[in-house]
Amino acid sequence: MEPLTHTKIQLRYILFCLIFWMGLSNLSAAGDMYSAGIQKDSLLQDTAKVEKRHFSMDFREKYSGQEYIYEKDLENKGWFTRFKEWLARVFKKWFNLNSDLEAGNIADIFIKIFYVLIIIAVVFIIVKAILNREGRWVFGKSSDRKIINVEDIEQNIGITDFRKLINRAIADGEYRSAVRFYYLWMLKELSNKELIAYDVEKTNNDYLYELNNSRFKNDFRYTSYLYNYVWYGEFEINEKQFEKISGTFTNILKDLKA
Repeated sequence: MEPLTHTKIQLRYILFCLIFWMGLSNLSAAGDMYSAGIQKDSLLQDTAKVEKRHFSMDFREKYSGQEYIYEKDLENKGWFTRFKEWLARVFKKWFNLNSDLEAGNIADIFIKIFYVLIIIAVVFIIVKAILNREGRWVFGKSSDRKIINVEDIEQNIGITDFRKLINRAIADGEYRSAVRFYYLWMLKELSNKELIAYDVEKTNNDYLYELNNSRFKNDFRYTSYLYNYVWYGEFEINEKQFEKISGTFTNILKDLKA
């Protein structure tokens, strides 16, 4: 074997170092590429602009309807609440509604209309009770559609002695009662003449209609006015005023008996 010279030894050393350096460079590059690949694959950066959002506290009111109440205490509900919920279910079924809230609103409207109708009916009954068919406002005494019942006189008008009743009322200073007895006495005589059909349920207008073709029609209208004014109007009259009124009734009674 040829002995190695100093020059050859140096060349081999340089070549070895070059090969070793190149190997380290490739290994470092591979490691950098691997690290870069891992970082690129696992750490994605979002560069989009983030919009800052604000939440209003009004969302509680928006989601406070019946549809958003998932827990209900049935034991604490009153009968009216249960009735309204039942009515809402009925309307929901009738109108094929998809919303419990809409059905509840319809039930509320129905109940309000029902209340209004009740109020109207009550007012109508009250007005009808205090306003008779002739349009007279009556307070204090009960007038109804009937002649006022005192000692059941109107039930026995055919056998009542009105002259005696009138004299007693005058003696007691009860001129209003005396006017009333005169009026009933006149009805008795008109019935005896078959000019009217006496009935305790009839009013002055009913009798006036029956006297439409009678000569007593105008006299009856005037005496009815006096009677309504004194008795139903609770107008107190003195002795002098009573004498004028009684004279009118006396003249009609004389004509009826003639």
